[in-house]
Amino acid sequence: MNQPALAVTIGDPCGIGPEILAKAMASGEPQQKARMLFIGSADAMRRGIAVAGVDLGVKPVSSVAEVGNDPRVISILDSGVLDPAEIVIGEERAPCGAAVATWIGQAQALATRGEVAGLVMGPINSEAMAAAGALGTLMNAEPGERLLTLFSGPLRITHIFDHIYLRDVCAGLTSDLVAHSIRLTEHTLRGWGVASPRIGVAGLNPHAHGPEEDAAITPGVAIARSEGIDVSGPISPDTVFRHCIDGRYDVVVAMCHDQGHIALKTWGFEGNCGGFIGMPYLFMTVGHGTAFDIAGKGIASHAMILSALNQCAQFAAGKGFLAH
Repeated sequence: MNQPALAVTIGDPCGIGPEILAKAMASGEPQQKARMLFIGSADAMRRGIAVAGVDLGVKPVSSVAEVGNDPRVISILDSGVLDPAEIVIGEERAPCGAAVATWIGQAQALATRGEVAGLVMGPINSEAMAAAGALGTLMNAEPGERLLTLFSGPLRITHIFDHIYLRDVCAGLTSDLVAHSIRLTEHTLRGWGVASPRIGVAGLNPHAHGPEEDAAITPGVAIARSEGIDVSGPISPDTVFRHCIDGRYDVVVAMCHDQGHIALKTWGFEGNCGGFIGMPYLFMTVGHGTAFDIAGKGIASHAMILSALNQCAQFAAGKGFLAH
């Protein structure tokens, strides 16, 4: 079977990334869906495997073509940018932050060249990357350029605005931005194997009645609907997410960060994962950080990274959402 290839960055090596990735790969599920090229420190992955207490090996490789078929062996591209002596479990360290930035850059380059169908990013520590001057513009984008999307079973939510003040959401909403976000969501989901996406659009104000609905959301939905998109809204934000869970919609377009995040984290935090719609390649990650306080103890849950690996592989193969 011709499986898609994915690049998987191990996250900050001082955190839980290597150990939860080890647990996820020990399940055998991701390897059934895609060929996985890990990128990072081979030494960190060996430590993670030991912490997780699983039976896996680590094989250094130099290209995607060298990824083997043995599900018990992790193929890893280790360019040697990090001295293993710099890895101190549970500590924020600038050299590790710099290495993470390099690993992500390598994965992005592979995805941009089409050598992998997408990438999955292990948990990073933004403070360590900032200390190294390496945080850069990893997640920065103009409104509507790419949309943060969260997945938790039947509840999938894209966000028009992410980390901005609510007053700026009100000021920045336009009918064109709403229509563009709906259009981008529908087009991307079709490319990922969702044949006929049904989209619900959340209002911003109680019962979806307010100036933002009148000026931007309602006309934006009308524009998208006139283009043949199966979209409904604006729908009261206190009910639209339940409608999605109940199967009425495949995805909800939320207006802002907390509107979508509160709904998803209340519904099902364990095992959710996230990604971006609108990037030139698949990009999936977890909804948690490096958990330095429990790193190295073998107790961190691998549910989110397993979901990210499986969902990215499923999308890369054009098979749509994971079964729930």
